[in-house]
Amino acid sequence: MMKVKVGDNVKILAGKDKGKEGKVLRTLKNKDKVVVEGINIIKKHSNPNNQNDKGGIFDIEAPIHVSNVKVVEAKKETKKEAKASSKEEVKEVKAPAKKAAAKKQLLRKLVSRWIYE
Repeated sequence: MMKVKVGDNVKILAGKDKGKEGKVLRTLKNKDKVVVEGINIIKKHSNPNNQNDKGGIFDIEAPIHVSNVKVVEAKKETKKEAKASSKEEVKEVKAPAKKAAAKKQLLRKLVSRWIYE
């Protein structure tokens, strides 16, 4: 049973593209292989035919065995990171409020000085 599906982001564990990441384009279940975008590029030589007027050499993605790939999930936010980010948001909200209060106090002092002078 293959745990890799079309559209999954995978990391290559073995071969010439070891360490690279890509998106699964196609799965070959009967051969236990997957085709990953931009990974395992090979040169395909082609003669001219009805579909392709000119022959030539084309770069295509070849299948790679499913045991050589690992599904990579997006990094999940830990509780500590979530708590830290929420504290930063609270600080950002509180700081302007404190500054506004300090400005009002300073303005009151200045106005009271002008009145009494």
